[in-house]
Amino acid sequence: MAKPVLSDPIALRLPVDVLKDIETIAATSERSRSWVMVRAMRYYLATEGRELLEIERARESMRQGKFQDVDTLLDELDALSKDDAA
Repeated sequence: MAKPVLSDPIALRLPVDVLKDIETIAATSERSRSWVMVRAMRYYLATEGRELLEIERARESMRQGKFQDVDTLLDELDALSKDDAA
């Protein structure tokens, strides 16, 4: 497996209770604190963060003029459903 490309080190202040849990998980799983934190951040990005990333991508598309008016979309859907009924 290829080694991931890493960023420069970053400093991060954590609440003491969160760091304690990270250290306990790292020790129990025989992994580093960094491994546990990266895994936690990836999980966040795949769940809660994913929605925020999608919202930002949609906003960027709108800024670039890549959108369709909702009334036009509804008219197109109505036309499609009428075609299906025929």
